[in-house]
Amino acid sequence: MASPASFHSLESDGSDHRTPSMAKPGKNEPVDNDEFESWVKAKQLLRPDDQLDLTEAELGEEIPKLLSTENRHLPRNLVLFNFHEGAYVPVPPPENTVTLLEFEGTALHKEAPEAKEQIARKGTDELYATLDKPAEPGPEEDQGPSPKSESPDGEETERDEDEAEAEAEAQEQEEEVQAAPEEEAPKKKLTNQFNFCERAALTIANPSRAVDTQTVPPPRSTYGASVLQWVIYDSYAEDYAHQQREKEREKEKKPTLHKRDEKSRKDDKAKQAEEFNKRYLQACQIIERMVNQNIYDEIAQDYRYWEDPSDEFREEEGTLLPLWKFSYEKTKKMCVTDLCFNTLYYDLFAVCFGTLDFMKQGNEGAVCLFTIKNPSFPDYRITTESGAMCCDIHPKYPYLIAIGLYDGNVIVYNLQVGTKEPVYMSHGVNGKHSECVWEIKWGPDMQDGEINFYSVSGDGRVFNWVLMQNKLAITTIISLFLDIDQVGGPDGSSLKLKGCGMCMVFHPNNPEIFLVGTEEGYIFKCSTAYSSKYLMTYYAHYLSVHRMDYNKFNSNIFASCSGDWRVKIWEDMRPEPLFIFDLGASVGDVKWAPYSSTVFAAVTTEGKVFVFDLNVNKYKAICIQAVVSKRKNKLSRLAFNHKLPFIIVGDDKGTTITLKLSPNLRVKTKAPKKAVPVDPHMLEVQKLDRLLSLVRELPEGEMVKETVSTVASN
Repeated sequence: MASPASFHSLESDGSDHRTPSMAKPGKNEPVDNDEFESWVKAKQLLRPDDQLDLTEAELGEEIPKLLSTENRHLPRNLVLFNFHEGAYVPVPPPENTVTLLEFEGTALHKEAPEAKEQIARKGTDELYATLDKPAEPGPEEDQGPSPKSESPDGEETERDEDEAEAEAEAQEQEEEVQAAPEEEAPKKKLTNQFNFCERAALTIANPSRAVDTQTVPPPRSTYGASVLQWVIYDSYAEDYAHQQREKEREKEKKPTLHKRDEKSRKDDKAKQAEEFNKRYLQACQIIERMVNQNIYDEIAQDYRYWEDPSDEFREEEGTLLPLWKFSYEKTKKMCVTDLCFNTLYYDLFAVCFGTLDFMKQGNEGAVCLFTIKNPSFPDYRITTESGAMCCDIHPKYPYLIAIGLYDGNVIVYNLQVGTKEPVYMSHGVNGKHSECVWEIKWGPDMQDGEINFYSVSGDGRVFNWVLMQNKLAITTIISLFLDIDQVGGPDGSSLKLKGCGMCMVFHPNNPEIFLVGTEEGYIFKCSTAYSSKYLMTYYAHYLSVHRMDYNKFNSNIFASCSGDWRVKIWEDMRPEPLFIFDLGASVGDVKWAPYSSTVFAAVTTEGKVFVFDLNVNKYKAICIQAVVSKRKNKLSRLAFNHKLPFIIVGDDKGTTITLKLSPNLRVKTKAPKKAVPVDPHMLEVQKLDRLLSLVRELPEGEMVKETVSTVASN
């Protein structure tokens, strides 16, 4: 490339510099000066006005250009703050080398340690190969005996010396080879990582096929007509009339369609909003449970892991550990009238709020469903027009809950639909109880698959309610007439007195049999098959029977409690109780434990919880613990959890307390070590049978009387 100086010289000598093709012609050739001059004028370079005028020395100066590996555009004053030294430290400039391609080779420098190892390994392999190879015979051996054997004695001695030296050298080499493996064993050869096998497969190419189809030609016909002016006019007029009629029809349809579209849009928006609210509520519930889990973390840890260590030093006593307290702000002044655990979700339970003081009846009641995952607020809230006295959750359909009210009505809620309105509710004077509904129980599905439940009331009647398609069908099962003489009425007629039903419980194995406790202290054994007879009458208590419960392992054993301070254990068809316990105050509830056949618990109005284990002590409770204040609160209801080792108790101030059982209160029967493995359920049954065999022995000649009393029907 020419420098600016050289370029300037070309411009200055414009007329003299020509190409080889424009050289001067020879002497014998003609010259056309006109064409040459015109070409030179056309190709003459123009000099710009602002070109510098340089001297000859400046034009002849050589200006070199140097290329270096240093990048002068990189910054050289970068610094970083060093926290260790507490000052700014200069950063070394980056390298000028840019790697475009990097490839790792397999060549090694011969002075490298790995190369030396390979060379040494290769030398030892060659040495082994030379020793193992047999010696090749020389040309002299092939020709037969050597002539030296016939030489004089001097030559023979020289030959012997040479052979001895060769043998000595061979022995030295063998010793070196034998010593080499002792010093360092030869390493294995490195496998070539580039060894590979190439395989190829050729698939069969599908042969091509030609597929042709032929369609049937459309039908053709020859048409001819003469088109006149009036024919064209008539066709246009007919088409215009048809269009007008279509427009009128569309106008008539538009208002109705518009209204329907508006309704459908509103419905769609409502559905979308409802779905969004459900998802939003579910997310909020999860967050609320997480927050409560962090707030009540210590209680959750105690519930899961803490066991009372003092139980190891006292064999016949146990304790109750208070855990969570459940309450609802709107039900603080109400009494807990019933407790019921969900049959599917064992951490969910229902609490009924009403009042047991009939002089102070409130205007409304409530049923709240709490879970131990969220102790601060109920998951479901149901508000009733009257006090909620009892409830029961269906064992097969855990989303159905039946509630009995103080005014005699019964209602059924479906938790999947919502808690704003009940799906079923009793109506009318003849379609409900005339007094308070004290207990309600779900029954087995009927033959047609219809769902039904039973209720007992203070009016002395037991009703069966069937959930029909649009209403509740009611049937009277039995009227609780007392087995006493008739009483004269004010008009001189005789009247048959009815008992006031207070509680009921169904037989766990026979769904047709159930027990009814009355306010007069009687317990009637009844059947749903007929309503005119009692199967058995127990003269149980002196005051009203509050609650009864069947044993979970032996269906012939049940317990009852009353306001006469006593808890009694009964055997089916036996008129006298097996056990009687006086608790010193009115007993609100009694329940058998689901894990042991001899353990049951009861609560009293003095705020105490009693836990009995008949296998440990048949005379007194193994745990008596005051849960609430004796002066302010009274315990009313009790319930065992089916899977977890805790119970819940309710008081008359709207508070439900969770209590964990200590190890001594939930001891299970263990099979003997050398015996054949037995089912735990069978072990519990055998334990209870051994206990009952000591109690139910009768005097000689005495028999248990199975009396059946006849009562009048409605």
